[in-house]
Amino acid sequence: MDTLCFDSTDLEETEAFLSSAYTPMTIGGRPQTSRASIVRHSAGGLTVDRLAFDYTMAYDAGCLNRVCLVTVHQGHFADTTGGDEELFGPQETFLLAPHDRPYRGEVRSARYTLTLFDPSLLGEVAGDRPGGTVELTGQRAISPAANRQLGATVAYLRDHVLGRPGAGAGPLAAATAARHMAAVALATLPNTTLGDEPAPVDGRDATSDTLRRAVSFIEANAHRDIGLADIAASVPVTPRAVQYAFARHAETTPLSFLKRVRLVRAHEDLRCADPRTTTVTEVALRWGFAHQGRFAAAYRELYGTTPSKTLHA
Repeated sequence: MDTLCFDSTDLEETEAFLSSAYTPMTIGGRPQTSRASIVRHSAGGLTVDRLAFDYTMAYDAGCLNRVCLVTVHQGHFADTTGGDEELFGPQETFLLAPHDRPYRGEVRSARYTLTLFDPSLLGEVAGDRPGGTVELTGQRAISPAANRQLGATVAYLRDHVLGRPGAGAGPLAAATAARHMAAVALATLPNTTLGDEPAPVDGRDATSDTLRRAVSFIEANAHRDIGLADIAASVPVTPRAVQYAFARHAETTPLSFLKRVRLVRAHEDLRCADPRTTTVTEVALRWGFAHQGRFAAAYRELYGTTPSKTLHA
């Protein structure tokens, strides 16, 4: 995991840092004070930054080439990319701009969190889509509940996966967290998958043989950073065909099955581990479980006991 810190009262230094860390940009404003503070944590293709500006900073920036979500804690964001002003305030989590377009606006004495990830992850978690790539098409969440879910996901990944003092997420846990962030973004923000109809060929390929091949690949590669696209390529069929095969023949999803396999492997490791030198957290992160509470709940549901009791048995 990489960590980076920046703190300055110099506007030129701040502009240079922002241009280096995000995308080339110019900043403006005539502040009486001009302190900017940024703390970055990144791992597994996911970056979460805490930022604070104690003044109004105008910005005119190039393409980010990453999905960028903003969670406002204090102050306001004014997006003027389209000519009109769109204002975002505290407790809102929104898409800053399409990843492939320049953007402009103002940060008005704000504290906020930026979450960035590769836009290709949207397609990976959605499966293939006839007619083009998967893209986010609106800035605001589709409902207040969706906004809360999006903000809560950002907060958890920031505070408990990437930002935990002294204990970074393992490679598999970090990669899983990035995919989870992309999946939540698709579930909560307007996007091009809404209203898609399945292609007929996907249904024809959703056979028991497809399921068998996919299960074999998952079991052999559960220790690796794999997703739906990797599972489908191993068969090979489309990601949707794999999804339909699991739904039709196993009454689950490919990623749910992958999670279960990793849970079984974590159980095996806990049974064999020495509790004097191994912790539950280490085993959970090794198998991609970044959220310790959810890991414990899933473990209890499957095994009827806690991970800690298994480790110390």
